[in-house]
Amino acid sequence: GAVGHHGDNLAEKILSVLPKLPGHKTDVMVNMVELTALQTPDETCSVIAPGCLAQPNDPAATALWESFMNLKQKEAVMEARRHLVEAASRENLPIKMSMGEVTPEQLSSYVQLFKNNFKALENHCGLLQLVLAAVQTLKHPQNSKWDNFLAFERLLLQTVGESAMPSVLKQLLPMIKGHSERTQDDYTCEDFLVLLVYMYSMIGEMKGGKELDEAEEEVKKALVKAICDEPESSPLLRKIT
Repeated sequence: GAVGHHGDNLAEKILSVLPKLPGHKTDVMVNMVELTALQTPDETCSVIAPGCLAQPNDPAATALWESFMNLKQKEAVMEARRHLVEAASRENLPIKMSMGEVTPEQLSSYVQLFKNNFKALENHCGLLQLVLAAVQTLKHPQNSKWDNFLAFERLLLQTVGESAMPSVLKQLLPMIKGHSERTQDDYTCEDFLVLLVYMYSMIGEMKGGKELDEAEEEVKKALVKAICDEPESSPLLRKIT
C-alpha cells in the first residue's frame, strides 16, 4: 500500500527496492548484465541498457507480473520458476526442474541457460527481465529490512489495540535517530513518517488530551531534529519540508 509494508507482495518490494527507470514513476531499472558476457563488479553498470517491468507484448511476462502483484511472495517466485521451466523446455534448453523452496540463486541459474542462446533470449526477453527484477530484489539488502519493518508495523498495530496512543508514541521516541546516530538496521525518517501515517489512518479519530499532546510534541521534535540532521534530503522529505 501507499503507506504500509503490510503485504507479502513481491511487486511492491520490486517497486520499492530497485532504482526507478528515468522518466517513469511506476517502473524500475533491471540490471541486465547477468545476460551478457560483460564481467563487472559494478551493480549499477550503465554500459548495458536496463530492463524494465512493462512487457505488454509478452503474455508470459504479463501473467508473471500479475502473479507478483496478486500472490504471496512464496507463490510468486514459484510461478517465476514455472514460467522459466516452460520457456526453457520450449527452447530445448537443458533445464532440470527441482522441487522445494525457490531461491534467488536457483532462478538466476535458470536465467543463465538463456544467456548463450540468442534466439531463446529474444523470444523470452520480457519474462527474463521480470525474473531478474525478482532475483535482484530478493538479493537486495533492503529486502531483509523490509521484512523486519513489516513485522514491526504489525507489532505496533497490535500494541495500539492494547495500549493508549501516548504510550505507543513513547515507544517510538527512542528509535527516532539522526543520520549520524543511525546504523544500517535503524529506521529512517521516511520509515517513521510511513509508520505514523499508517498508524493514525488505522486508528481514526482519537480523543485528545494533555498526555497525547505531549507525546505527539516529543515525536514531532525528534523527527524535526532527525530530518535536519540528514546530509541530503530524499525526494519525500523535500516535498514535505
